[in-house]
Amino acid sequence: MSLTRVSLAVPRVVSFVNQLCKPAVAVITRTAVTTVSNKLSSVKMYIAEERGSPYSPDYRVYFKDESGPVSPLHDIPLWADRAKRIANMVVEVPRWSNAKMEISLGEPLNPIKQDVKKGALRFVCNVFPHHGYIWNYGALPQTWENPQHVDAGTQARGDNDPIDVIEIGERVAARGDVVPVKILGTLALIDEGETDWKLIAIDTRDPSADRLNDVADVEALFPGLLRATVEWFRLYKVPDGKPVNQFAFDGEAKDSAFAHKVVDEVHQFWKSLVNGEVAGASDICKMNVSVESSAGRVERAEAARVLAGAPPAALPHALPATVDKWHFVSSL
Repeated sequence: MSLTRVSLAVPRVVSFVNQLCKPAVAVITRTAVTTVSNKLSSVKMYIAEERGSPYSPDYRVYFKDESGPVSPLHDIPLWADRAKRIANMVVEVPRWSNAKMEISLGEPLNPIKQDVKKGALRFVCNVFPHHGYIWNYGALPQTWENPQHVDAGTQARGDNDPIDVIEIGERVAARGDVVPVKILGTLALIDEGETDWKLIAIDTRDPSADRLNDVADVEALFPGLLRATVEWFRLYKVPDGKPVNQFAFDGEAKDSAFAHKVVDEVHQFWKSLVNGEVAGASDICKMNVSVESSAGRVERAEAARVLAGAPPAALPHALPATVDKWHFVSSL
């Protein structure tokens, strides 16, 4: 993988794309290039372009392929190598960091932005002995957990997001990386009454990747990681005054075969979403440049205008002093 970062200055341009989606919030400009592993059947390059100021409300990370801007939700394919079941993971949060970044569902081109609650930018608390996210965290493109669907196993509705991925390899990824991953299993978090699948995956380029094929291999090679992961998700909201999170299946990690069935299901949900077949999903911007059956498909020039209308990169804001605070919570 090659990775470079450069600064750009781009003028603002007004676009009619706001007719297709909700208006974009002011958004930065640094560039990271991710080239998917040459071990795969084809090589694909994506560029993550930052705009605005990190750790501020206007921060955004847009994505490009070799032809221009794309949506990481709709245009990056789910499969890096479908035959080998190697998926593309979009990294939203690098390991050890605290800023809660996520793909913005409501904005044109679905850039990554920092989550906001009650008017404040979100940073996850450090629950002793953990600091920040303990794995690279992100999502699979072209997936959607349908809030109108009640899962038979969890008895809870989907959380209206692309499916989450925790990548457990040794490399600390960069925000905006597109990483080829092998799916090893899944946990079924019940987050405030909603099904919130957490896929467990490994970067296919990791030194341990060839020895990891299922959740049993995770426990054998990385003893304690699954237990720590369950603890992290159970307790991470407690310092904010929220109750302990619950899991379906008693917190047991399901195997890779189970996880792949979940991925196939949420991919079908996404297909229905992007094709306009889901009622009441107007809060999700379906703008894309590649899905032929989608009414939200636009010409490349329109996608370029969205990116051109974003504000230029700026220096990051200071992190709150509380970001490094450790919280001590009894592991109930």
